[in-house]
Amino acid sequence: MNIVSGDLLQLAKEGQFDVIIHGCNCFCTMGAGIASQIRLQFPQAFAADRHTKKGDLAKLGTYSCAKVMTQQYVFIIVNAYTQFKWSGNGINADYDAIHQVFTSVKQDFSGLKIGYPLIGAGLAGGDWDRIAPIIDAALSNENHTLVHYQSRCH
Repeated sequence: MNIVSGDLLQLAKEGQFDVIIHGCNCFCTMGAGIASQIRLQFPQAFAADRHTKKGDLAKLGTYSCAKVMTQQYVFIIVNAYTQFKWSGNGINADYDAIHQVFTSVKQDFSGLKIGYPLIGAGLAGGDWDRIAPIIDAALSNENHTLVHYQSRCH
């Protein structure tokens, strides 16, 4: 796992990644965290999410995706269904779902440059020390990068 600081969405727009992945719940909201920024900046990713069944537990461990074209680059946004719900106390991240979705990402996007934030460890309340090895194992031998969010404005 490569690790950088920066803005995942900006780096993708600059051609640093072919695929970016973010965690979603199964209720088609994309209303908080990086998902809300993706919803605003890349409405086609939100449209892909909305084409799935709202509140469907069967979505856990799967993904929807959208191809995004900027003026210079094309990349894919993966809406990874890594948690069922988005509210309440405790951990909403589903570790098995994270494993399943990253296993699918390796199968479907092998050989591409993949970027992601702290999936499952932010608003979903998961333990990054548990999640990182899941991602590393699923994406073994792939070019994948964790992007720790850092705004260009301090």
